[in-house]
Amino acid sequence: MAKFDLQIDLTPEQEAEAERIEEILLEAMRDDIRQTARLLASKPNRRLFGKTEFEVRDIAHRMGAKALEIAAAERSKKGVPG
Repeated sequence: MAKFDLQIDLTPEQEAEAERIEEILLEAMRDDIRQTARLLASKPNRRLFGKTEFEVRDIAHRMGAKALEIAAAERSKKGVPG
């Protein structure tokens, strides 16, 4: 499986914020991850692609949108300008 490894240099403050956001994201996306796992477990190998693939992508897009919303909300709480 290909691994996407994005190297980003952060200041100690940014690293602390990243860790805080990570914890929030993990909790917020727990149901999405569970739904994805259940969806995949319910399908035989021959049905993983096609319709199931698009269902997984829909969940992934929802997770991405949720991540952006959470990051923006967390920044606004801290008074970080847009």
